[in-house]
Amino acid sequence: MDIGEGNAGGSVGMRVATAGDWEREPHPSDSLRTFGAVVQALREHAGLGRAELAAQVQYSKHTVESVELGRRMPDKAFVERAEEALGNTGALRKAARYLTRGEAGLAAWFRRWARLEREAVSLCTYECRLVPGLLQSEAYARAVFEGTIPLRTDEELEAQLAARMERQTMMRERPTVPFSFIVEEHVFRRRFGGVEVMRELFDHVLERSAPRNVTLQVVPLEAGLHACLDGPVQILETPEGQRLGYSEGQENGRLISGPKEVSTLCQRYDTLRSQALNPKESRALLERLRGEL
Repeated sequence: MDIGEGNAGGSVGMRVATAGDWEREPHPSDSLRTFGAVVQALREHAGLGRAELAAQVQYSKHTVESVELGRRMPDKAFVERAEEALGNTGALRKAARYLTRGEAGLAAWFRRWARLEREAVSLCTYECRLVPGLLQSEAYARAVFEGTIPLRTDEELEAQLAARMERQTMMRERPTVPFSFIVEEHVFRRRFGGVEVMRELFDHVLERSAPRNVTLQVVPLEAGLHACLDGPVQILETPEGQRLGYSEGQENGRLISGPKEVSTLCQRYDTLRSQALNPKESRALLERLRGEL
């Protein structure tokens, strides 16, 4: 789901910040930390202190420190001046191509998968814990975040909520990309936030799963043992035709790229499709559950 994709704390290590702070000093990403470490190593190799490098690149000592600690996205001018000041090896120019901002509201372990999702030519999701993040209503998502441990500040909760809602836009913006969801029936029977929240959730899920490129199947309670009992899984196909998998647990997530492992996940998912209700039956079940509220 997305913070991680479930209710995992998407603000791991996230400090309280204003909207302006998010722009100036984004939540550190792996690429920012790595770039910062390269700058620091080259600076120390050149025998320069931070203040001395700051003078040469015409930025403040605080900016140099923030870049080296992975807290600040360096602009093009900083990269070029630092490159010249630190030996013109080309290392900083090349490393800068791969810089990505940390994404407030997304768990560190989920960010790479979230970026891959935006370019995927197909996406498959099996969930047995919560309604998938791409299908969650705002009120349902808020109820999930309010119940996470450790508790979040209001600012952190709003950042998580904004990230989840923003992520959903790709379904509307990419109407030719197939999105497949298989969700356990008990997930929809678990109450979050009261009757009105659940009614809104069912309406939201039915609306999101209505387009022709979206398929939703429910695994009924009476299905018994099935192919994906090892836990939630996502599978996507890249524009280059490569298939990748993603699995998530407590405070961690794993990108799966090994062809043999991914093939096994695909086989399990395809088998589960035949064990779940078909899309028409699934919608009928959701409408019935809504009516029972």
